[in-house]
Amino acid sequence: MESRDPLIDTLCDLVSIDSVNPEWGGPGEGQIVAYLDDFFSDADIPHWKEEVLPGRCNFYACLEGQDASRAILLEAHMDIVSVQGMTISPFDPVVEEGKLYGRGACDTKAGLAAMIEAIRVIRESGEIPPVTIWFAAVIDEESAFRGVLAAIDWFRERKIEFEGAIVAEPTELRLVTTNKGVLRWRVRTLGKAAHSSKPHLGKNAISIMAELIRELDAFHLELDQKAHPLVGNATCNIGTIEGGDQVNFVPETCEIALDRRMLPGESGQEILSSYKPLWKRFPEGEIEVLPPDLDDAAMETPVDAEVFRFASKEVADLGLDPEPQGVPFGCDSTKLSRAGVPCLIFGPGSIDQAHAAIEWVELDQVKLAFDFYHRFLLNYGG
Repeated sequence: MESRDPLIDTLCDLVSIDSVNPEWGGPGEGQIVAYLDDFFSDADIPHWKEEVLPGRCNFYACLEGQDASRAILLEAHMDIVSVQGMTISPFDPVVEEGKLYGRGACDTKAGLAAMIEAIRVIRESGEIPPVTIWFAAVIDEESAFRGVLAAIDWFRERKIEFEGAIVAEPTELRLVTTNKGVLRWRVRTLGKAAHSSKPHLGKNAISIMAELIRELDAFHLELDQKAHPLVGNATCNIGTIEGGDQVNFVPETCEIALDRRMLPGESGQEILSSYKPLWKRFPEGEIEVLPPDLDDAAMETPVDAEVFRFASKEVADLGLDPEPQGVPFGCDSTKLSRAGVPCLIFGPGSIDQAHAAIEWVELDQVKLAFDFYHRFLLNYGG
């Protein structure tokens, strides 16, 4: 592919690598780690790898600052979602009319490329940033967030504390201080199996579930009353349903999975408790509530946090909106925030293009993201 500039070339390199999360049938992040290893070796920047899951490593790099007792973190995930249903070649990065196409271009290899190029340029310039810069590229954001949780432990073991972090996600260059959390759990209805020729001898778990879903839909209308000024309403979606063994059986069980998006201040335990009156409307033994598969509280970084003050000034100087923003999606930031790190989410691209049949990112936004990361790293703490 014809060379454009180092930033776009790096992004093309990253998009050309298949890093689909193994949970979605892919090879994982290994080739991205190998690429980063070469990238930071060539730039003569200290870096480390940590195996989190068999054959799947997090990657870390560090630029020491003038005040080595202070540190900030840039973080991005390496894994991408499935390419199933895509209508373009997923790993053939194509540039047309100022956009780069390919799986992961938007979520979130554009932000990853802009971050590592900003760090490389600072290193090559010989400038020493005011505080130490750490970079973490992590696995598994698109599944169970095991990469960022391992990164938190890795830094704790080394007694590295951060004054703030910026997490790369597609925010359309908006400075995000707040995002929703997510609670995921499953509910099972229990009936009694029988031959379909004599259904009166059984109890149909699917029919019980149909009634339960009607009750849940009515219950979830009340969520319109819960709202946050930056992220809007709480929501709940019934995402999957499974039930029955074969058509000539009265089904004994049926199961749904729920995805509840939480607002700042809500807890998973409180939310689960709020459903108890609904479960009690059904006869004892018909409803089984399974433990949560995911309980990830929302993030809300205060606007007086140092990381926001510096970041807001830099985005304003670039002609971007310096006001705090909110997004409805979850990402690694919530885990870092709970670990005590004031977090912002910032990156090129729109979440509307992420995971899409045709995924793309505007190259002008990628360049502006690079400018922001570069300026922020050189000015934070100075």
